[in-house]
Amino acid sequence: MAITWRVGALLALGVVAVVLLPAALTVWAWVLAVAVLTLLDRRLAPAPTTLTIDRTASDPVREGGTGSTTLRVSSTDRRVRGVLRDAWQPSAGAGGNRHTLDLAPGGSTELRTTLTPTRRGDRATDRVTVRLLGPFGLAARQATTQVPGRIRVLPRFASRRHLPSRVARLRELEGRTAVQVRGQGTEFDSLREYVRGDDVRSIDWRATARSTGTVVRTWQPERDRRVVLVLDTGRTSAGRVASGAGVPRLDGAMDAALLVGALAERAGDRVDLVAGDQLVRARFRGRPGARTTERLQDVLADLEPALAETAWRRLVGAVQGLGRHRSLVVLLTTLEPTSVEQGLLPLLPGLTARHRVVLASVRDPALDRLALDRGSASAGYLAAAAEQDLHARERTAGLLRTLGVDVLDADADHLPQALADHYLALKARGRL
Repeated sequence: MAITWRVGALLALGVVAVVLLPAALTVWAWVLAVAVLTLLDRRLAPAPTTLTIDRTASDPVREGGTGSTTLRVSSTDRRVRGVLRDAWQPSAGAGGNRHTLDLAPGGSTELRTTLTPTRRGDRATDRVTVRLLGPFGLAARQATTQVPGRIRVLPRFASRRHLPSRVARLRELEGRTAVQVRGQGTEFDSLREYVRGDDVRSIDWRATARSTGTVVRTWQPERDRRVVLVLDTGRTSAGRVASGAGVPRLDGAMDAALLVGALAERAGDRVDLVAGDQLVRARFRGRPGARTTERLQDVLADLEPALAETAWRRLVGAVQGLGRHRSLVVLLTTLEPTSVEQGLLPLLPGLTARHRVVLASVRDPALDRLALDRGSASAGYLAAAAEQDLHARERTAGLLRTLGVDVLDADADHLPQALADHYLALKARGRL
């Protein structure tokens, strides 16, 4: 049972009775009368179990965005007045979840709760609590029940605002005259006269026999290729970087993966994903024209950083298990010297022998700021430590480049654009 403020107001009103009839019996009589009236009101209140409560499915929403959930409440043959609370787990960000009920006999209503989730993945309901008042508004019956529901929270994908400009550049690239590639290419384009510097392997001997000069085949780069996104969810991905949103490194890497994945989808390329740390946490095999970006967002929504060292041998093995077809392999990890040099570096020669490899790292801009701040003795020590870390990262990047790996190191706000531009540049040069 729950009581309302009216009970206190009635007890306070008893002061008037005590003033008029000053006696202990008056006090006890008044308290007893209020108690009896309250119990009677509670008994006359409708039972919460007589309500029918259903929840409609909620549409997916992006992390930090706003969604909603709707409850449909129906009453029986009695008037119903009271309060309903639609509780969710805290990370669902439920707001305005206390609703006033006032239903006519046999009536129904829809109650909408706004959700602003702060974490990715599935955010679930907690419980629905109903408190129904008696006819005097003094007491209420209260019950809590489960009305299952969830809302799917997708990654932020803040970089999608850069997608239209990159798609325009892609269309411009595709609209140009096909780039002529000397020597052995990928897709036959046309025949032309031999010029100095042409690869002799491209000579078309049959066409040459029918012509007065030497004729060679020209080739154009294959457009529809495969992009493999390798997402590191190990310990280094858990750290937060001082970007505009102060996001974990994993979220910044996801943003970059989604932008280049969406761009590759529009280019007709196939997009695959491998994500993991000590274990492979997710695999995704895309197909051209199969709503790759939507499916990719759904897979990424459930990934969380693990406080464990990344087993790069497992991830590289998963990439090689996708097939021997030459691909653009994007390693979304941190340019941390210890992690890269001890775990990843020994495996790169076998990977670069078959694929074009790019390492995209979310850089913490705080390092650059610390390296420049020398205003005090303590700041000087921090600057020295930051410079040492930056030099170690540059040395590791140099080692990667000697193995044929393209290295992109930018903060979370700029890495998606840098990776998308690099993809377009490789596409334009026929290097995929």
